[in-house]
Amino acid sequence: MTPQVRARGRMVGLLAVLTVLTAVVTGFAPAASAQSYVPISGSGSTWSYNAIDQWRKNVQQFGIRISFAGTGSTDGRNQFKSGQVDFAVSEIPYNLVDGGVRDLPPENGNFAYMPIVAGGTSLMYNLNIGGKRVTTLRLSGDVVTKIFTRVITMWNDPAIAADNPSLKLPARQIIPVVRGDGSGSTAQFTAWMAAQHGGIWDDFCRKVNRATPCGFTSSYPSMQGIIAQEKSIGVANYVRQGQSDGAITYVEYSYAKNAGFPVAKLLNAKGYYVSPTAQAVAVALLKAKINPDLTQDLNQVYTDADPRTYPMSSYSYMILPTAPTAKFNEQKGRTLSDFAYYFLCEGQQQADRLGFSPLPINLVQAGLQQVARIPGSTKKSTDIAKCNNPTFSTDGTNTLAKTAPQPPDCDRKGGPVVCAGPGGTSGTGSTAGTNGAAKPGAATPGAAGPAAAGDPAAAGPAAAGETAEGGEGTTAEGSTDGVVNSASAVPVSVDLPANDGTLLIVVASVLLLALVVGPPLVAKIIRAKGSQA
Repeated sequence: MTPQVRARGRMVGLLAVLTVLTAVVTGFAPAASAQSYVPISGSGSTWSYNAIDQWRKNVQQFGIRISFAGTGSTDGRNQFKSGQVDFAVSEIPYNLVDGGVRDLPPENGNFAYMPIVAGGTSLMYNLNIGGKRVTTLRLSGDVVTKIFTRVITMWNDPAIAADNPSLKLPARQIIPVVRGDGSGSTAQFTAWMAAQHGGIWDDFCRKVNRATPCGFTSSYPSMQGIIAQEKSIGVANYVRQGQSDGAITYVEYSYAKNAGFPVAKLLNAKGYYVSPTAQAVAVALLKAKINPDLTQDLNQVYTDADPRTYPMSSYSYMILPTAPTAKFNEQKGRTLSDFAYYFLCEGQQQADRLGFSPLPINLVQAGLQQVARIPGSTKKSTDIAKCNNPTFSTDGTNTLAKTAPQPPDCDRKGGPVVCAGPGGTSGTGSTAGTNGAAKPGAATPGAAGPAAAGDPAAAGPAAAGETAEGGEGTTAEGSTDGVVNSASAVPVSVDLPANDGTLLIVVASVLLLALVVGPPLVAKIIRAKGSQA
């Protein structure tokens, strides 16, 4: 064998090895070439939009093209039923009765539900005392229900004061902001009120001429004094405006986090006020009852006696086709299945940063089974131990739930007013002068400034290198180097975050450089050896 042939053989081998390594390092080797993927479309949940939008951007590098319109869960289900989109995302399943009307499923019955991401429906608010933003608001469930049914209309109401003994609340009108379109957020919020505070909720329904028992609804009843806005981005943007002092809304935590606005801590069944962090949601969903079709029964989540739990925790699901139709063929199924395989495992690593909670192992396993039912699915043999989902460990335990910290005693109803020590949540929540002047350069406890532990939304969107939900890189209460970031509530792109694959990116870049530089270098070697022969 001549030196030239040996050199050419080495070059071919080098290229082959680099190609394989590049596919492995990127963590996702598509079942087919990029050219074989056909674009697909979906619509629905704004509750899940921030996660889906990030995932669809991530998979573009593999030639997968996904378009998703956050039009609301109700519209998404209707579009899927009429064949206008290839998939839908919703927090509400078909066949439920809403306001006396049953939401019928597609006539062919060829669909399935697949869990995609978990999270907390948060209570985002805009409240200032003496020109300083309050960030430590705490609310019990009956107070929340009375606020959104106009029983409580002023921020200095004694019931709110009882939840916040350290706050000198202003005599300001409460502006409840609700969804004006059919939404999963409204369905989740009203289902919680109906289950936990049904008497108050039914009284409200009678006032607005709605049949009782009221139950859940995806369309919030209108009433004077309640502001309705379209979509999650609409309610979040309304609350964050300067002229909306006194406003409060229910919205997926991701939107409050991206807007840099605080969310109220909600009183749980154990008597602790808890924020909708990834860990608090993970703990809560241990009590979720999973129906045979993978939809959820959250009644035990609402009443969970674990002190770490956030009561309004839930998950969202994708509605998938399970048989070909005139508009959905196996080529589209290949695209949809590879997209689903990606976000059930790798994509869950970004859930916490985006303001969600990664799915637990049982829902991921069930989801992978559903993906195999998609027409044209690549049916990957997925090793759950290599799924790279941060929620669970290889032994099947829920890592986030196991490592979730106990809430501080100052967040216990009737506990001490102020938490002592670094990292504790300030219970004073006062403006300067109420409990003494703030130190020069420091944020007033409970006012605009660093995020309180357990209330990270107050710090604004996580910057590169930061970890949300009180992890490494966040600012503890009492620090002086953090400020509220009133950035736009438009979803923040965190493509390739620092702790979600930096090493893989670096290695992939080196391999790509080798692919570019390697062949000319080998060719030069071949020519040199040829001239010597």
